[in-house]
Amino acid sequence: MSGLGFERVLTGFALVLVLTAGGALADADDTTALETAVTEEGVPVPEAANVPAPTLTDIGPIRGSVDTGPTLQAAEKAPEAKETAPAPSTTASTPAPKEEPAPAATATIAVPVTDVPFPEPANVPPPTVKDIGKPVLANLGAVDLPIAEKLRDKVTGGLARAVDRKKDRDAVIAFYTGRLFAPLWIENGAANARAKSVTAQLAAADAEGLDPADYPRPDFKAGAEPDALADAELRLTVSVLNYARHAQTGRAHYSRIASDIAYNLVYPEPADILTSMVETKNAGDALAAYNPPHDGYKALKAKLAEARGQKIDAGPARIAAGPVLKVGMNDGRVPQLRERLGVSGESGTTYDKALSEAVKKFQRGRDLSPTGTLTSATVDALNGGGGRQARHREADIIIANMERWRWLPRDLGKAYVMLNIPNYTLKVMKDGAPIWNTKVVVGKAHTPTPILTETMKYITVNPTWNVPPSIVQNEYLPALAQDPTVLARMGLKVSYNRDGSIHISQPPGDGNALGRIRFNFPNKFLVYQHDTPDKHLFAHDRRSYSHGCMRVENPFKYGEVLLSIALPKENYTQERLRRMIGSSEQNITFPTPIPVHITYQTAFVDEHGKLVLREDIYGRDSRTLAALRGEERRYADIAVEHRRADNSSRPQAARLPGGRPQQWNQGYSFLDRLFR
Repeated sequence: MSGLGFERVLTGFALVLVLTAGGALADADDTTALETAVTEEGVPVPEAANVPAPTLTDIGPIRGSVDTGPTLQAAEKAPEAKETAPAPSTTASTPAPKEEPAPAATATIAVPVTDVPFPEPANVPPPTVKDIGKPVLANLGAVDLPIAEKLRDKVTGGLARAVDRKKDRDAVIAFYTGRLFAPLWIENGAANARAKSVTAQLAAADAEGLDPADYPRPDFKAGAEPDALADAELRLTVSVLNYARHAQTGRAHYSRIASDIAYNLVYPEPADILTSMVETKNAGDALAAYNPPHDGYKALKAKLAEARGQKIDAGPARIAAGPVLKVGMNDGRVPQLRERLGVSGESGTTYDKALSEAVKKFQRGRDLSPTGTLTSATVDALNGGGGRQARHREADIIIANMERWRWLPRDLGKAYVMLNIPNYTLKVMKDGAPIWNTKVVVGKAHTPTPILTETMKYITVNPTWNVPPSIVQNEYLPALAQDPTVLARMGLKVSYNRDGSIHISQPPGDGNALGRIRFNFPNKFLVYQHDTPDKHLFAHDRRSYSHGCMRVENPFKYGEVLLSIALPKENYTQERLRRMIGSSEQNITFPTPIPVHITYQTAFVDEHGKLVLREDIYGRDSRTLAALRGEERRYADIAVEHRRADNSSRPQAARLPGGRPQQWNQGYSFLDRLFR
């Protein structure tokens, strides 16, 4: 095939590219001439409208050489062009190409790489709602589509007013964007079954010890404007997020109650909450599941319903005011008092010992001084004992305790220890059932035992007592100033650090303040459970005598029970532990730590199904209720930081007689009054 023919084939192909790209020739006459010329050369030109745009695969590889063999073979079969015919051109001024020798059938055309640049892909993040402007909407019906449009505008336009927590805001934006802004709670312009289910759960929040007023339930009015329905959609979403968070971790953060409480709260993720509402069959049940699963919590919930549902009447006849009654005194109110307290007796109007003990028990349960003497405060409490005031008070105590259950871990452990401070008892649980319990002594009102969850890691036999700074400061240094030999006579050792600070300790022995065995669950308050030489204190009903640590009545049995769980193959018994008593410390490490939950239950349900109320020895109930109902309740679930009055994190150093400073070795003010 002649070179001219090959050039014309290429020219024809170029024309196809021009025509299929939609380019118009500048002059109509030129276009006609061009079509005629090409036809005369035997290269048919299809209609531009019917020719698909060429792609890279149509012209072969770009990089390197392009194999034109098949094209040339096809061209050779076409009739040869007349050598005298002018070369086709796209403009009148374009000169005809010079005749070149015909290339062989296997010739290739070199295409420079620079002719078709391939830029590297840019590292661009995926577009966000702001980048794409008006995002597409879900395929909704004519009724719900306008609602979705309004919802899209509200979500992409900022949610600061509707959703005040940033983490919730981010989750809401991602959630609705992922749904193409389809409403979660609305179908056909009205509340769907999902909305009705969660609304019912929110309305019943008081059954869980929560306040329904904290979780607004919007009204999805039929025929309402799309903008109003979109607002209702978001309000219900926010209520669901708040309810789930409060149900799982508490309406009031524990730091607002006291500085000596420490729990590892696990907050539900807002995205997970919303996802659960979509994936579950019953959204109301899914929302209710954020409440504590513990049997103790569920039992209190049932008692709360009973307290609220009991018929409230005027109660029994009031006890008249009168003089303070002590044992041996006579008074006309005694028979009525016996009947009220359920005390039998034949002593007539004599205030005897049996009645005094009943009064003492009543006083203890009402946070009164348990003297057994009938005072005016006791009479007032008795007169409020059967009516509306008592029912409200009982319900409030239950609510405060239900709130504290929310701070506990959802999984208490297959085997664990639970100590109840107001009940002065400790129990060991395994597989959901108690296997052992004992009495304990806890902290005084001004040196309270902290509330926490930690894990017991080891037991120490023959512990050394390192006297805490508070006792050194408040008790031992004043005594030492009066009598330099007093500490030695008490069996205490005084040593000094290089900086001159003092350290007081008591070596192992029968008189050691920790007794012969200590149970260690490391915590920031440096408290633990231990033996004690003061066994007589366990005979008291009210056992708050320590500096914060917990003294166990039967410590060696306690050790046997714990080691049967932690080291079941080692056969530790009370006798074996007692044989380890000596002059040096010995540690027994647990391969798997055992959870220890120090709780504050002023209300609980016993094994007989009876509601038990205990004295609020540290005032935790009143503070909890104040946080739940106070002016700051809107953000009461946000933690606060506790600092000393002087804004320092370390107490001032105490000094020994002679001016030597006492070294404080911890930064927690609460540690100043605890055993180590």
